[in-house]
Amino acid sequence: MNPAWAELPAHPPAQLGESPFWHPAEQRLYWVDISGRALLRARLDGSAAERWPLPGEPGCIAPARRQGRDAGLVVALRDRICHAPEWGGALTELARLPIDAARQRANDGKCDPLGRFWVGTIHEPASGPRQPVGALHCVDLRVAGRPAVRAVFVGVTTANGLAWSPDGRRMYFADTPTHAIRVWDCDASHEPVGAPRVLRRFATQAESREAGQPYGGRPDGACVDAEGAYWCALYEGGRVLRLGPEGEVLAELALPAQCPTMPCLGGPDGDTLLVTSARGGRSEEELARLPLSGQVLAARVAVPGLPVAWCELG
Repeated sequence: MNPAWAELPAHPPAQLGESPFWHPAEQRLYWVDISGRALLRARLDGSAAERWPLPGEPGCIAPARRQGRDAGLVVALRDRICHAPEWGGALTELARLPIDAARQRANDGKCDPLGRFWVGTIHEPASGPRQPVGALHCVDLRVAGRPAVRAVFVGVTTANGLAWSPDGRRMYFADTPTHAIRVWDCDASHEPVGAPRVLRRFATQAESREAGQPYGGRPDGACVDAEGAYWCALYEGGRVLRLGPEGEVLAELALPAQCPTMPCLGGPDGDTLLVTSARGGRSEEELARLPLSGQVLAARVAVPGLPVAWCELG
């Protein structure tokens, strides 16, 4: 399946676009440029994206509300969870992640059905290979002045792929270097139970070479649609997949970017697939061949998405 992709023009394009969500009240897409240290937002009318420079790398964002009213954004800013009541305004620290900010930072994250902000981390050493020293954290900000931060899953190198099923009884997660998407069953309180199981695993670069096959990429960010299918971006694979409940491939969409990073579903009817991408560190040849790298790519799909989950503030 090869849809006609449109772009949401951002100038400059993101070095590492991530964490998109559709804001239904504003009819805007929000996303981050991690390496470019900025938040972005745009409408789907072809107008250029707005860009908000930040003092650090924003790993992920979510819309916030307090007592049922829109309260701006929450931003995971390296090792801090901050509140941004207004676009372009002041940031207020709400909580800290228990990490060494010199070698880790916040990466993929979003909110669960209860309004808790789940934030995974990535190991970014000054030199040498990445190690599984990160974690997936649950940040509960529902009681004012009493943030609760706990590590739920440890031994993580690059946290990604977070999403929940429509009924909240499944939680998905991917540690990208493992090339595997995992899923937990959740109890009635939306708590993951036991150990996660592998939903689908992808061939590594070495395995692909050995099999004489082209490398298909590794799992990055994800979202779930109204039918419970899991949409996953495959970084360096130039594609997104729609997976069924047993990990079977329901659809495969090629993109005009080698490094898609995360999909979400939005638009007026919720049926526009919006995919962030990266261009930082890519070769001149690749960027000449795929000039939309770093932009948000948009295409219509058959099944709409779920409403964004808000971060509940006390």
